[in-house]
Amino acid sequence: MSTVREIAGLPEMQQVADLFVSIWGGARPPATIDLMSALSKAGNYVAGAFDGTALVGACIGFFHAPAEAALHSHIAGVRADAAGRGVGQALKMHQRDWALARGVTEVTWTFDPLIGRNAYFNLAKLGARAVEYLPDFYGPMGDDINGTDASDRLLVRWNLREPEAAEKAAGAVVALGRDATGRPVPGTRDGDRLLIAVPTDVHLLRATDPGLAREWRSQVSETMTGLLAEGARVTGFDRDGGYVMTRPEQHGQHGQHGQHEQFEREGSDV
Repeated sequence: MSTVREIAGLPEMQQVADLFVSIWGGARPPATIDLMSALSKAGNYVAGAFDGTALVGACIGFFHAPAEAALHSHIAGVRADAAGRGVGQALKMHQRDWALARGVTEVTWTFDPLIGRNAYFNLAKLGARAVEYLPDFYGPMGDDINGTDASDRLLVRWNLREPEAAEKAAGAVVALGRDATGRPVPGTRDGDRLLIAVPTDVHLLRATDPGLAREWRSQVSETMTGLLAEGARVTGFDRDGGYVMTRPEQHGQHGQHGQHEQFEREGSDV
């Protein structure tokens, strides 16, 4: 079981910087020691997960404008050999307790909408709400994970006083599906509950078929932003399907509910 605590001193901040470089690679470090030192001194969130003395995960966040009583969780990462051991969950629970102790009731962060495992963790396990689609939010990132792909992000808000909630896709119609070859297949937007598939493994796809990865990016962006513009909300992520979007009741009926297709799927703000 990992121990999560605030990072103290420049040597530990160097460990965090080295950890992030080992995860993201690229020409520029995702977080520098001087920035972490300034954020920590100003009372912001810089924390690490330790397995004994070894750093296996870390997270950095900073506060919103004072009146908003919110923390923005900017970056979080877990060492590859510690994946699947609950380190990401431990970091988010520590962040939650840390924020509540300081009178903060909401945490926000962004994540790549094509990474299904993060969507499931954020929306289904933590119960955060996706509130905005941000096309190419960071611009070119050029790291080993994002490559040359557009940095589209979903912005989520996590109400720290609400219980965790999961939304299943039972009865949803497929707005965007996946065929047997792994390509996106547009469906119908005529329904009150809709399902948007994502690629099984977008990291692998970027390396093996970047054109198809870009096609997925375009299709997910077009489908989700179109439905958001029509008033639908992202209400969850079905582990066996994709994003669940629901129209508000006042919109009435938009067609017959169908059986959702089963998709493969691929949690943390990385």
